[in-house]
Amino acid sequence: MTDVQALEGHAPEPTEERKLHLGWALVLISMAQLMVVLDASIANIALPFIGKDLNIEQANLTWIVTGYALAFGGLLLLGGRLGDLYGRRRIFMTGLVIFAVASFVGGFAQNEAMLLASRGLQGLGAALASPAALALITTTFPAGPARNRAFAVYAAMSGAGAAVGLILGGWLTGLDPVLGLEGWRWTFLINVPIGLIAASLAPRYLNESESHPGWLDVPGAITGTLGLLGLVYGFSRAGEEAHGWGDTWTIASLAAGVVLLAVFAFIESRVKHPLLPVRVFANRTRATSFLVMALVPAAMFAMFYFLSLFIQLVVGYSPLRTGFAFLPFSFGIVIGAGLSSNLVNRINPRFIAGIGTLMAAAALVGFSLLDVPNSTEALLAVTPDNPLGADVNYWASIFPYIILMSVGMGMVFVPLTLTAVHHLRAEDSGIGSGVLNTMQQVGGALGLAILGTVSLHYADGTKTDLFGDLVSKGASPADAGQLAFLGSFTEGATAAFLVGAVLIALGSAAIWAFLNVKHEELATDGPEGGVHVG
Repeated sequence: MTDVQALEGHAPEPTEERKLHLGWALVLISMAQLMVVLDASIANIALPFIGKDLNIEQANLTWIVTGYALAFGGLLLLGGRLGDLYGRRRIFMTGLVIFAVASFVGGFAQNEAMLLASRGLQGLGAALASPAALALITTTFPAGPARNRAFAVYAAMSGAGAAVGLILGGWLTGLDPVLGLEGWRWTFLINVPIGLIAASLAPRYLNESESHPGWLDVPGAITGTLGLLGLVYGFSRAGEEAHGWGDTWTIASLAAGVVLLAVFAFIESRVKHPLLPVRVFANRTRATSFLVMALVPAAMFAMFYFLSLFIQLVVGYSPLRTGFAFLPFSFGIVIGAGLSSNLVNRINPRFIAGIGTLMAAAALVGFSLLDVPNSTEALLAVTPDNPLGADVNYWASIFPYIILMSVGMGMVFVPLTLTAVHHLRAEDSGIGSGVLNTMQQVGGALGLAILGTVSLHYADGTKTDLFGDLVSKGASPADAGQLAFLGSFTEGATAAFLVGAVLIALGSAAIWAFLNVKHEELATDGPEGGVHVG
C-alpha cells in the first residue's frame, strides 16, 4: 500500500486523481504549517547577530519575537473567520503569499523599523494561513483513518517545528555570507520559495470551500483582535525580567485586553453573524479540547525556552549543538503522532490523550530534577572549557525526558485536534481552527509569563546570596554578577519545570473528567448534534 493509499483509510475507493489530490494536499498543508511554526523559534538564535548587524538595542531585540507573536496570536480568530466567509483555499494562499513577501522584506531589512514591520506582516500571513490549513484538513479528508493520519502529520509538523527551527536557525546563522548576505538573513529568505511554491500549487490540489461574503462581523473583529493583542502583549511583557507583573504597561495591557474581550463577548451574543459563534464552545468535548490545548502548549513552550537556555548557559553547548540536542524531540513527536493516529481508530481519545499528558508531566518532573553544583567554588572554576554543568550527562539526564515529553505530546495533539474540530458545522470549520490556534498561542504566552515569574522568584534569592559570596572571595562585581546569574539559573529553571508539570497535570485531569467522545464517533461526519459527542 502506498503512502497516499494509506491516507485514504477506509474511505470509498477513489480514483488515481483523487489519491494524488489527497497526498499532495497534505504535503502542501504540512509544508505551510511547518514554515509558520518554525518561524517562531528560528529567529531566536539569530537575535544576537541581527542586533549587531542592524544596531538594534538589546531591549528592542525581543520585539523581533514579540512582534510576530502579537500579530499571529491577535489575528488568528479573524483569519479563521475570513476563511469561512471568503473561501479557505483563497485565504490559505493569501496568507502564504503575505508570509513569503514579508520574509523577503525581512531578509533584506536595512534597519530596525523595516525588520519589525516584516515580522508583524509575517504574523498576519501566519494568522491567515494556519487556521485555513487546519480547516482544509477537516474538509478535504474523509472522517476516519484518512483524517486521523492527516492530523497526525499536521500535529507532527506543529510540534516538531520549534525543534527544527532551533537546528535550522543555528545552522543558518553560523554560515559565512552567501551571495553577500549574512547567515541570519537566510532564516527569513528560506521561507520565500516555500511559501510561493505552496501558494502556486494550492489551486491544483486543494478544493475551495463555499464562501459567504458580506457576513464579516466588523465590530467583533476589531474588539476581538485588539483584546487578544492586549492579552498576548501583557503576558509576554509579564514574562520579561525587566518588566514583570507589576509593570504599569503590563497591567494596562492585560486590563485593556480583558475589557475588550468582554465587549467582544457582548457583541457576539447580539449580532446575527458573529465572528465567533457561541455554539463553537457549547459542546463539552470541544470546550475541554480547547482548554487542554491552552494548558499543554503553555508548559511545552516554556520547556523549550528554559531547557534551551540551560543547555547553552549551564551545560555549555553552542547554539547549533543545542539545536541538535532537541532533534530527538522531532522524532519523538512523529512517533507519538503516528501511534495515536492508529490507536484513535480503536481506543477512545480520553485514554490516548490522558496517558500522553501524564507522560509529558512525568518528563517535566524529570527535568526539574536536574542538579548542578552552584557553590562559589564551582562558580569560580567556570571557564569556557569548563562550564558549570560540565558533569551533566545529556544521554542520562536530558535525552530520556525529551523522548518522553515528545512522544507524550504527539499522543495529545492528534486526538485533541480531532475532538476540537470534529462535528463543527461546515461554515464554522475555519473559526473552530482559529480558536484552537488562538488557545495555543495565548496559552504559550501565558505559560512563559507564569513560568518566567516562578523562575525569577526562585532564582532571585540565590542570586543575591551568591553575588555577596563571590565578591567576598575576590571576584569583580561584573564577574560576580554573571556568575551569580549562572548559579541561580538552574534553581529557577527547575522550579519552572515543576510548575509546568502541574499545568499539564491540570490538563490531564480535565481530559479524564470531561473528554467523553467515543472513537467510533470520530469516524463519522455530519452536522453538530447529529451524533452524540459528549
